[in-house]
Amino acid sequence: MNAWSSSREQILIYPGVDLGPDTVVEPFCIIGKPPRGRQPGDLPTIIGASGLVRSFTTIYAGNRIGGNFQTGQGASIREENEIGDDVIVGTNTCLEFGNRIGHRVHIQSNCFLGMVTLEDDVFIGPNVCFTNDPHPTCPRYRDCVGGAYVKAYARIGGQATLLPGVTIGRNALVGSGSVVVRDVPDNAVVAGNPARIIKQIDEIACFKGFFPRAYHWPPFVGGEPRP
Repeated sequence: MNAWSSSREQILIYPGVDLGPDTVVEPFCIIGKPPRGRQPGDLPTIIGASGLVRSFTTIYAGNRIGGNFQTGQGASIREENEIGDDVIVGTNTCLEFGNRIGHRVHIQSNCFLGMVTLEDDVFIGPNVCFTNDPHPTCPRYRDCVGGAYVKAYARIGGQATLLPGVTIGRNALVGSGSVVVRDVPDNAVVAGNPARIIKQIDEIACFKGFFPRAYHWPPFVGGEPRP
């Protein structure tokens, strides 16, 4: 069965795509593209309700995406990703295969993720790179360490690089430009190359003076996320 396309809007939608109600697909998008070795319609592609897929985005077949999903322009989402509700994937960001992304995750522009797990409420700044191959080009690539595991409420500053297999703790903060080569504990603030612990999250001041300290607002109570 051939893909469906609109000559007026130049949208290409392959068989096996389930778009939720009120989800908008802007011009020049490709949805449900079969990965190499698959035929159109082999793998289901599910995108929940009330989403917005902006122009020039490509979403491969075999993805399960929740509601209120948004992309920036030119995002690329490969196969075998599981994405929760209220997730934003920024302009020109690339999600390679095998990512597991929770709810209310914000991934800004020009990021690269492959085989990464992001729990709920994680924030990823622009130009963050998650590496996933500990010794390229290994013929057992899929059986090697894989990408990072980022726990709930963690924040990764712009242009950080995370090496394969590291774990970023709950409510931790990775400073901009850091290179993370080892696990980061819960509530820790790390920075540098290689990244080292420089303080705890509740030691960060609100530089505008709006709050007693940064990350004091809901869903945080006293610097800790609510359960």
